[in-house]
Amino acid sequence: MTSSDAAAGQDAGGPDAGGTGGGGREAGGPDAAGADAGGQPKGFDLATLLAERGGERYDLHTRYLNHQLPRMLHTIGFDKVYERAEGAHFWDVDGNDYLDMLAGFGVQGLGRHHPVVRKALHDVLDAGLPDLTRFDCQPLPGLLAEKLLAHTPHLDRVFFGNSGTEAVETALKFARYATGKPRVLYCTHSFHGLTTGSLSVNGEPGFQEGFAPLLPDTEIALGDLDALARELKRGDVAALIVEPIQGHGVHMMPPGFLREAQELLRKHKALLICDEVQTGLGRTGTFWAYEQEGVEPDLVTVAKALSGGYVPVGATLGRDWIFKKVYSSMDRVLVHSASFGSNAQAMAAGLASLSVIEDEQLVENSRRTGELLRTRLAALTDRYEMLKDVRGRGLMVAIEFGRPKSLGLRSRWTMLQAARKGLFAQMVVVPLLQRHRILTQVSGDHIEVIKLIPPLVVDEADIDRFVTAFTDVMDDAHDGGGLMWDFGKTLVKQAVANR
Repeated sequence: MTSSDAAAGQDAGGPDAGGTGGGGREAGGPDAAGADAGGQPKGFDLATLLAERGGERYDLHTRYLNHQLPRMLHTIGFDKVYERAEGAHFWDVDGNDYLDMLAGFGVQGLGRHHPVVRKALHDVLDAGLPDLTRFDCQPLPGLLAEKLLAHTPHLDRVFFGNSGTEAVETALKFARYATGKPRVLYCTHSFHGLTTGSLSVNGEPGFQEGFAPLLPDTEIALGDLDALARELKRGDVAALIVEPIQGHGVHMMPPGFLREAQELLRKHKALLICDEVQTGLGRTGTFWAYEQEGVEPDLVTVAKALSGGYVPVGATLGRDWIFKKVYSSMDRVLVHSASFGSNAQAMAAGLASLSVIEDEQLVENSRRTGELLRTRLAALTDRYEMLKDVRGRGLMVAIEFGRPKSLGLRSRWTMLQAARKGLFAQMVVVPLLQRHRILTQVSGDHIEVIKLIPPLVVDEADIDRFVTAFTDVMDDAHDGGGLMWDFGKTLVKQAVANR
């Protein structure tokens, strides 16, 4: 409506004038009730709500959500109050700049608040599309599927859900139905999600405890071709699901394993599922991590960075014959679906994210900056006794710590290990944040590994900042005393108290 149209409506006694014309709203109706005594509109106001109650954030979590999260954050000094974010950085209430080497567990692959994704979401909201009618075919899902498949030429179709674990659930269901077999094989230390089906193929027992019974899936050691062949000979295996690089600990595939595994799977009419929820979309220096393994998986799962950091979206890509078996007739058109799958906001975010990855050459940036990061960190292994290994690909990097040789350091290391394995890595993570304002994570429970998965937009200055900070922390750790080991005693007391 133009300004002249609005004026005409008011003159005619339209809704703005409080008459009954147009919308039939009488005086004292919704428009009148929606204003306070000062004439200001009433109703939900996000900025006001956050201004009034944002300071309660930790109390609200303690009272209504997972009460252990604020407890953990308070214990290790991570209970910061962040105010804004952009790219690979965010800022606290005092205006201090923090470097993000975690990317929201990989969700923020493009960095925070990328302007292209923001604009796409504003545009799709302003368009007022007739979204999720359930009985039409909107263009955005098809366009996003087309763009994803352009990077995956051996696959043909896409199912859109809302998360990585849902993408995995889809792959498990499709593999079972397409092959007519019940079991899916998975690898030790794998992580594929926490819903029940995904949990059945989770190689970390700590996540499974207390949630049995699960599906009849079977674990094999990463790289164990003999175990794979043995299980396949039983004739009931639908698929093997693998992360091309495992997120938990950043374990690499043994050279040639995945290629030989696919040959065995095909021989026994079983499928290869590659879980690219964290490794996909350029994270490891190629668009898909499996490209570096010389395979063509039958099903591929992706999520996290596809969201652009805004709207949850997951996707399962697969071969035409698999989809046609699952959706074999009109009676089965909704045999597998998702209430919010293919919603316009998620599709717009996905399209914008892929455009950014291509236009800004983020796959190449991941390869180049990741190589720089690993090279500079690997050069420190001879300098520090407790730095055992640096590994990874692209911007998915593991820093692993191990038992030192010198007596003084060994005694302190043993103290930490006796209390709880993984405490030394936590001792490094904390001063990286407290002293240097760099956010990192320990890569799983009871392991001495820090995983670095920064946004794909990090540059050489960010890499230099991280390596300089890491060097400072490791210098302190190898001094044999100081604040790090004082904090280590606090962690030991906490670990003992939680037993």
